[in-house]
Amino acid sequence: MPPTLAMYDAALAHIGDRLNVLKLDLNVVTFDKNGQYMIDGTPTPPEEAEIDYLWFSQSLNADKAFPAACDMALRTKSLGILQTFNAGLDNPFYSKLSAKGVRILNSSAQGIAIAEYVMGQTLAVLQPIEEQRRMQAAKEWRVTRFREISRTHWLIAGFGPIGSAVAARAKAFGAEISVLRRSNKPSENADRVGVLADADAFAKDADVIVLACPLNDATRGMCGESFFQAAKPGAILVNIARGGLIDDAALIRALDDERISSAVLDVFHTEPLPESDPLWTHPKVRITPHTSFAGDGVQARWDALFLDNIQRFAKGETLLQEVDPRDII
Repeated sequence: MPPTLAMYDAALAHIGDRLNVLKLDLNVVTFDKNGQYMIDGTPTPPEEAEIDYLWFSQSLNADKAFPAACDMALRTKSLGILQTFNAGLDNPFYSKLSAKGVRILNSSAQGIAIAEYVMGQTLAVLQPIEEQRRMQAAKEWRVTRFREISRTHWLIAGFGPIGSAVAARAKAFGAEISVLRRSNKPSENADRVGVLADADAFAKDADVIVLACPLNDATRGMCGESFFQAAKPGAILVNIARGGLIDDAALIRALDDERISSAVLDVFHTEPLPESDPLWTHPKVRITPHTSFAGDGVQARWDALFLDNIQRFAKGETLLQEVDPRDII
């Protein structure tokens, strides 16, 4: 009997024609927004379902069906592989599923969009765009100096698809790149590579600090008082990973003391960010509502990654984006 592929019914409606063209030897079943499988035309509770490959598409989020799908996956009688649209896997669901022996594949589809977000936000800090707009309105004519990325040193914590995409773009501008990753083996576009224990030492040289690493027991609160004390005065901090990487109180002190000149924050400890949170009104903080992934090419890359991986699965080949269980909380 062929392996069973399960996906959200809305996802099958979206991608079914392209999947059919591949003519893979798979038994394709669906599940609904309430977390119930439909197998051979029969509604089937998770406790009776044996699924080899489960695809979580972004449409689960769009339909607010993700929590039900998570509950379904945990209750599924037998599950081999989960491919998800998420890049970060700090949701406790993933650690519970990994503990059951399920192989988890995350997403690289957001990498390009997030890297462009990082470059755009960093340029917005370095370039006097708001002042130039004010000058235009006032019909004022004078030179506005700006800082070049070509003369900056970047520290990128995390070197998966997102971190490496950021490095490639910053390197194209002529920046010097230092990287923190699990091992210190050399990497493309990285002038210097270290491990998490090198964070404070590397921070002293960084003009731009980009957080792109997983949130786990090792990285939680990595940007705290000692890190900000070690940071190069005037550094720019960009967090597109998870809010839990930063001690917010320590960050605010660093901003007030001008140790950090500007913080670009797309992720937070609590989301949505409470209206009472002081980060909203701090003059040196730029806030976006966890939207750095929202490029217009992400959906196509989500689909392409799934179609690539399901072909690899059907042929018994190595799968893309399989996550080391140690990186899952």
